[in-house]
Amino acid sequence: MKVAQPPKIEVRNQQRTIALKTVELQKHAQKAVAVCRRLFVKKGTELERLAEISILIVSDRRMAALHRKFMNLSGPTDVITFQHGEIFISAETALRNAQRFGNSLARELKLYIVHALLHLHGFDDRDVARARKMRRAEAKVLSSL
Repeated sequence: MKVAQPPKIEVRNQQRTIALKTVELQKHAQKAVAVCRRLFVKKGTELERLAEISILIVSDRRMAALHRKFMNLSGPTDVITFQHGEIFISAETALRNAQRFGNSLARELKLYIVHALLHLHGFDDRDVARARKMRRAEAKVLSSL
């Protein structure tokens, strides 16, 4: 049986407010893909099929525009995952949440990357039960890294 090659991952910082280490985030994302695929064997998911994944770190302003356009919700959110492999993460929201939950900014961003990759791997958090299952999966992936 042929194992699908892992996707090429690119992390780009498209905001100017918060300094970030994109190389560190890219390495984390590459490892996280392998862990997700190993821990949760699911055939036919986007994470199995995609050749490339783009992780774009954006401002709250850009995130709010995306949130409004694609989800019809106002204000910024932490992360939006598109099934064709684009992941948008708000740096400002990540910083606020990191401070709120007592995390470093790097840890918060790494959590969002894992969250988005799990979405690409077929996980969903639209209701309480599935959100709980997804949080357990996030914790399992993060502890494996």
